[in-house]
Amino acid sequence: MATVFNILAILVMVAVAIVLVRGLINMMRGGSGVTSNKLMQARVMLQAVALVLILLAVYFTRK
Repeated sequence: MATVFNILAILVMVAVAIVLVRGLINMMRGGSGVTSNKLMQARVMLQAVALVLILLAVYFTRK
């Protein structure tokens, strides 16, 4: 079970990196502030999901 959470956490962390890069590209190009805000919100939510998955992986590894 811990392996599943590890794999999911890695996938979510990759998604966080992708959203972060998209946000940086948007800012460098002088894109819309609304788009930057939505990307930042998505990044924060993905980070929260990644944190929960990591905690679940640690919990199931300890048992």
